Amino acid sequence: MSVIKHDVVIVGAGLAGSMAAVQLAGKYDVALLAKCYPSQSHSSAAQGGIAAAIGNMEEDRLHWHWFDTVKGGDYLTDQDAAKILVHEAPETVYEMEHMGCPFSRTPEGKIAQRKFGGHTRNYGEAPVLRACYSADRTGHALLHTLFEQLVKHQVHVYPEWYCVDLLVEDNVCRGIVAWNMRDSELHVFHTKAVMFATGGGGQAFLITSNAFANTGDGLVVAYNAGVPLQDMEFFQFHPTGIWKRGILLTEGARGEGGTLINDAGERFMEKYSPKLMELAPRDLVTRSITTEIIEGRGIGGKDYVYLDLRHLGAKKIMERLPEIHSFIRTYLGIDCIKDPVPIQPTAHYMMGGIPTDVDGQVKGGDAKDKDVVGFFAAGECACVSVHGANRLGTNSQLETCVFGKRAGRRMTQWLQDATWAPLPKEPLARIRERIARFKAAPGGETQGAVRRDLKHLMREHSGVYRTKEGLDEGLQMLQELKARFATIKPMTTDGQPFNLDLKETIELGNTLTYAEVMLTGALAREETRGAHARRDFPKRDDVKWMKHTIAHKQPDGTIRLSYSPVTLGEFEPKERKY
Repeated sequence: MSVIKHDVVIVGAGLAGSMAAVQLAGKYDVALLAKCYPSQSHSSAAQGGIAAAIGNMEEDRLHWHWFDTVKGGDYLTDQDAAKILVHEAPETVYEMEHMGCPFSRTPEGKIAQRKFGGHTRNYGEAPVLRACYSADRTGHALLHTLFEQLVKHQVHVYPEWYCVDLLVEDNVCRGIVAWNMRDSELHVFHTKAVMFATGGGGQAFLITSNAFANTGDGLVVAYNAGVPLQDMEFFQFHPTGIWKRGILLTEGARGEGGTLINDAGERFMEKYSPKLMELAPRDLVTRSITTEIIEGRGIGGKDYVYLDLRHLGAKKIMERLPEIHSFIRTYLGIDCIKDPVPIQPTAHYMMGGIPTDVDGQVKGGDAKDKDVVGFFAAGECACVSVHGANRLGTNSQLETCVFGKRAGRRMTQWLQDATWAPLPKEPLARIRERIARFKAAPGGETQGAVRRDLKHLMREHSGVYRTKEGLDEGLQMLQELKARFATIKPMTTDGQPFNLDLKETIELGNTLTYAEVMLTGALAREETRGAHARRDFPKRDDVKWMKHTIAHKQPDGTIRLSYSPVTLGEFEPKERKY
């Protein structure tokens, strides 16, 4: 058994993981483990901006940003965590600027800002210029800036290593098991602390903006090790994905003035959000587009509407939205300077995840659970709950940087007194047993067929709109998919480099697991709140459902749900109107 020792291992090299590693670098022996090459992490796909109320182009206030975040999350947001997010935003943006992030600039040389959905001035009066951006490649610019810091500080990076197990014993995290994809060998990382920054899981859905690597691995590895998951029923659908492809077209396109039109040529958001129009929060815009399609006003009666950028003009598009222009030309063969663009909602972002405090420490979930000592998480895989039931655009890149930094700083303090807890007796037993089951499977089923059917299931039964009947049927179908999955026999030749067949089978198992947690939570929550829209319960119910869902894995593999209170505060829950 190969054992590798580091003081701390961070799993995931996107913005949250890289930001945490920069805080630790030079102070402790820190390793960064990534499923792909760090600069290819999915954070690089974020386009539109990072939110901060710095007021470079018009008046803005931290209090307004805080209110928008809480209201945007349909009041499921923990208000203390959201306050930290917005108050540390300006410092974080300026820190990234000083590291060398090439933000777009105003004529005076200040960081440029644009409008984004749900971000308003004077508590909802009108859209505000709050998103700091680098053309439409903001995530790419931020991630490469941090990658330069990793190189500068000589952080030990393990690219193309896949975390397959978390070693927790007596509520103490002792390390991880990782699979080196280059030689298909398992290795134990013995550490004082572990941080997960493994991103989301959009690959459960047929139409998604997420990369192929986003299969919810960190969530399920933690869940299988006894860590609960929080608020998994809340999955955001971004309003504007490229038709059929799901590839993201940034909200920044609407922030620059893009409009949404239906088959009759109507700018239909006027009906749904007369004040903010296309810059309403994502859940509202997504439901509006879906309603237009369901009621037959999609273009030519099909399942898409148009995003119209033509009136922006070639100069503005090529200066501020060059990547969007390129994506549309590549995947649709359309020039958005001359033609409207077919778009449809695309599965985009998890509001839920591994429950943490505001310093990234993983919590037990509810009052009966114990915290996991030495285990931290940040970014999309974590749920601190700054997004509540619906995330505002540009708050995700902000969250990764703010809470990645806070987790890194907390680990720096925590490691001062941390000791080496001994490894479990058989650290490889669980993953070896899993691989052995694959080898012993009868075969006859293919992972491709199961994955395809899962994606269709989630689109049909856990999409923008949900019902009890649909969720019940979806859970029943999921049990059938799990039975089919158990018959898959992947190629498992030991030592074969890049055994993608085995890797993708493990990923599929993870995707099935968190999909079941998502469906179970969605079935139980009998209300409409944020991204969770129940046709049979169309109203928000604060009396019964102003609480976080906590999903626990039982010894027999079933799911037990419990609930924990939402941290309320200055902003009293009210009906959301835009």
